[in-house]
Amino acid sequence: MVLQVDANDKQELLTSWACLILNDGKAEVSEDNINTLVKAAGGNVEPYWPKLFADLLKGKDIGDLIANAGAAGAPSAGGAAAGGAAAAEEAPKKEEVNKDKEVPKQDENS
Repeated sequence: MVLQVDANDKQELLTSWACLILNDGKAEVSEDNINTLVKAAGGNVEPYWPKLFADLLKGKDIGDLIANAGAAGAPSAGGAAAGGAAAAEEAPKKEEVNKDKEVPKQDENS
């Protein structure tokens, strides 16, 4: 089976793979290194791809990005669930406080 991709997708894939290879080889993920690796593989990409990837990955741990792929939304959902549980726990406390207050008795004639 041969993978069929258009030219733009192919350039993005070449750049992505170059970044992964550079990271795996403990080399700097820079625009120059990406271009060197793409050309060594016989590929050709538009100049904006290596610059875009190098800028986006600068100072980031690519291994962590890969390990946490898809996990970005989890803390938010967990935080919201915890917040909802905390709010639910507070509601009974408010009722209990109201029960402790003495309510003045009204006159039967009023």
